[in-house]
Amino acid sequence: MASLSQWIEGARPRTLPNAVAPVLAGTGAAAWVGGAVWWKAALALVVSVALIIGVNYANDYSDGIRGTDDDRSGPVRLVGAKLASPQAVLAAAVISLCVGAGTGLALALVSQPWLIAIGAACIAGAWLYTGGTNPYGYRGLGEVAVFVFFGLVAVLGTQYTQALRIDWVGLVLAVAVGSLSSAVLVANNLRDIPTDQVSGKITLAVRLGDARTRRLFQVLTALPFVLTAVLALATPWCLVGFAAAPLAVRAAKPVRSGLGGRELIPVLRDTGLTMLVWAALVTAVLVIKP
Repeated sequence: MASLSQWIEGARPRTLPNAVAPVLAGTGAAAWVGGAVWWKAALALVVSVALIIGVNYANDYSDGIRGTDDDRSGPVRLVGAKLASPQAVLAAAVISLCVGAGTGLALALVSQPWLIAIGAACIAGAWLYTGGTNPYGYRGLGEVAVFVFFGLVAVLGTQYTQALRIDWVGLVLAVAVGSLSSAVLVANNLRDIPTDQVSGKITLAVRLGDARTRRLFQVLTALPFVLTAVLALATPWCLVGFAAAPLAVRAAKPVRSGLGGRELIPVLRDTGLTMLVWAALVTAVLVIKP
């Protein structure tokens, strides 16, 4: 049976910035329009973290039973490495998704009930990424889904549940966070191109090929800093977001250098850290309104 540390690694903690950064950014956007509600932000954080853990375990289960993870260079997969039974990993996924669904339901009911439909779409998206008979993650749509769910929906949803409105600042933040969140998946799929090709998992990286995937990653990590200049129209203090640029440069270095396999694993960490630091800095400015 898998140890506690292996279960934690199976939850892929390196992806947690993808859950935390959108809530930070959405709360900053809500504060900017004078509508931050901190207990709602806490509920949104629970939803986001539970969903990303749930989708990670769901991917572990679905890829494991398909044999996609039999040969991989990335972090441990519980089913693929035969550290845990498929049923146990599926149960962990279902529990995590149920926590997210229950918390999201409560948040929707105290905000706007029609948000329940958005939440249902998020749960479906989490499962169908690699689950079901025709997973969209196997058709090169994973990055698009991450941009939508962990960028647009997560940031604007967090802003809306607190302020009951969205604005252009929230939209810019959503695009920036979505770009970095997608970049994490691009780096992951760049690393896995050789094994995904063998297993028949047609990710966007497989479709684009190695060279174009590396260029896409660099565009996605640069875009938030272009948008940082746009946010300066709201307040010049948003330029503090450029302080995260050295982290983005560090994240992109192995990609630009042509490294592959396990040498790309730190890219996921550094891209996530870039996203988290950028969101925290810009959010602090929007909350303080200097």
